[in-house]
Amino acid sequence: MTLDLICCGAINWDINLFMDRLPRTGEEVPVNEIQRVSGGTAANVAVAAARLLGQGRVAFIGALGEDPIAEQQIGILGEEGVDFSGVLIVPGEESGQAYISIGADGANEIHTYFGANLRIRGSHFRDRERRDLIESADVCVIMDPPLETAEALAAACKENGVTVMWDPGVYSEHGLETLLPTLSNTDYFILNHLEYENLLGTSDPRRVMEKLDRRVGGVKAIIKQGAEGSTICLGSTGATVSMEAVPLEELGLRAVNTVGCGDAFIGGFASAKVEGLDDVEALRRATAAGGFKATRKETRGGPTAGELNELLEKWRALGRGSRAGD
Repeated sequence: MTLDLICCGAINWDINLFMDRLPRTGEEVPVNEIQRVSGGTAANVAVAAARLLGQGRVAFIGALGEDPIAEQQIGILGEEGVDFSGVLIVPGEESGQAYISIGADGANEIHTYFGANLRIRGSHFRDRERRDLIESADVCVIMDPPLETAEALAAACKENGVTVMWDPGVYSEHGLETLLPTLSNTDYFILNHLEYENLLGTSDPRRVMEKLDRRVGGVKAIIKQGAEGSTICLGSTGATVSMEAVPLEELGLRAVNTVGCGDAFIGGFASAKVEGLDDVEALRRATAAGGFKATRKETRGGPTAGELNELLEKWRALGRGSRAGD
């Protein structure tokens, strides 16, 4: 197998509703366009990474219902070059679905029915289909499967020498104590700045690093900061590096949909680490991948390797980018 990267978590069928602006509470706003596409954070990351790494190097692990949506999802993963042998089909359950309202400025609201996504368990990683994937991979991205599932997968990856990146998303609301069993086997812990605020009471990189180091040593924290860029806290070294967001307008580009930017970011970071790049260059590529996605209407609008390199060259020509922290 040439497999390098596995991604575990949600796969959803997205119903995107494009409108001039998001409604206020109780207000009706006309929908200008409806788009029905494949989504889900982990599946998005898998596709984003596959576009950068190429066919057959990325696998997705997750669960779908026994329904027509599942057939479409499997077909789309295959077309994108993602190995879907680790997908569990759950009889009697609906596949995950998300209803997403998107304003003209790219702002969005997401309402998700998780469905079969909640049915993937830690015990499933003892099955040959998923065990083979773990043993073959160099890097594993864990997004938002149930916490028990994330804990079991992180432990299995550590046993096999696989680098673990974890973005628990909504599960970060369960508190640090609940996350510690998985964090103890995590190399890169990824949240946006608001999620770090809720979890640790701060999104300041230095304080994030200090608070995590007190409870679980060695983990590197990545802070997604949206239009402000991103920051990586390099664990016990005490160093932080911040990366500005790609200045799209200066490059003649425009943000049209920010849904999926974080997934493209993680796909960009994970693929860069698979290729052996250092953390700072991986963060640069991740930030560029997320910025590129914002210029595309589709949820899975991450760049190919050629498109990413072209954007990086234009960005570097402006003479800006990363800056060291404390």
